[in-house]
Amino acid sequence: MTETFTFELKNTDGKARLGLVSMPRGEIRTPAFMPVGTVGTVKAMYLDQVRDLGADIILGNTYHLMLRPGAERVARLGGLHNLIRWPYPILTDSGGFQVMSLAALRKIDEQGVTFKSHVDGSLHEMSPERSIEIQGVLDSDIQMQLDECVRLPAERDDIKRAMEMSVRWAERCKVAFGDQPGKAMFGIVQGGDIPDLRVQSAEALKSLDLKGYAVGGLAVGEPQAVMLDILDATLPVLPGNKPRYLMGVGTPDDILKSVARGIDMFDCVMPTRSGRHGLAFTRRGKVNIRNARHAEDLRPLDEESSCPASRDYSRAYLHHLIRANESLGGMLLSWHNLAYYQELMQGIRAAIAENRFQAFYDETIATWEAGDIAPL
Repeated sequence: MTETFTFELKNTDGKARLGLVSMPRGEIRTPAFMPVGTVGTVKAMYLDQVRDLGADIILGNTYHLMLRPGAERVARLGGLHNLIRWPYPILTDSGGFQVMSLAALRKIDEQGVTFKSHVDGSLHEMSPERSIEIQGVLDSDIQMQLDECVRLPAERDDIKRAMEMSVRWAERCKVAFGDQPGKAMFGIVQGGDIPDLRVQSAEALKSLDLKGYAVGGLAVGEPQAVMLDILDATLPVLPGNKPRYLMGVGTPDDILKSVARGIDMFDCVMPTRSGRHGLAFTRRGKVNIRNARHAEDLRPLDEESSCPASRDYSRAYLHHLIRANESLGGMLLSWHNLAYYQELMQGIRAAIAENRFQAFYDETIATWEAGDIAPL
């Protein structure tokens, strides 16, 4: 660990990157998957379990935490790390995406966003400065700039306006963040599905010399090919000595293909949300445990996994729990999914370290495509 925020690029294999983020609360091995702890909890999981699975960092949500229990209350209770018993790094998003997607009523102008809470209808203002202030009060380690995320599809003029304002907000966020030793503020590349606007955004943010850069506004319903094309256009513009974070992504396939293009960090609710609804991600691809074929299948989800949820419980039992709407079913499948995501990241890191990423990539996709067929 270190008293400052640093990023070391340890190896490259093609465009795939092996790195290490060091900061006072711990090290983050990259490529990294960050489980999402929206309101101070990774749903259906104990944080001790999350750590034991290999997570170096989790994500918290500024919008949700400012509404309840309230950022100032969290601070009075000793900060987010102490409150949730997670002494390791935490990244907080800016709240911008949730304002756009959840707030009952919102008004956006150059100053920021005014919105009504989806919880109780109370009125709030979120400026770039206030977003950074809230994240500081929460005492998060990596803080994200406030940005405007436009719903796709959208007209070029609307995407361009939002992108340019997001760049101006990034400048204000940098000033508000100031000099916080051991912490970092990341900028967010916007520009929708238009490559030249993404390049323009990336160039402008690069000139701010921030400690890290995210690609936002993707994985919101566009085809995977569009997301990958945007990464191909954007990543060469971003500085190679800073971490690159793809926000809200995604499936194991999304992650593997994005690592191949040079992404270092990911977050997504998918492993826990899918687990609560009966969908498991495995080495052999997706398994919908609700399907009747699992009703008398005594095999575990993955007999080779070190995770008890993956290795020690039969598919028949998991099928029963999910079909009976028992909370244990969602807990076990969330545990399994997060274990698989971390095992995937561990495999990716080892492959890059040994300069065999392409072979790992090909083998992983082939195994997913071969599928998971129950015995007759």
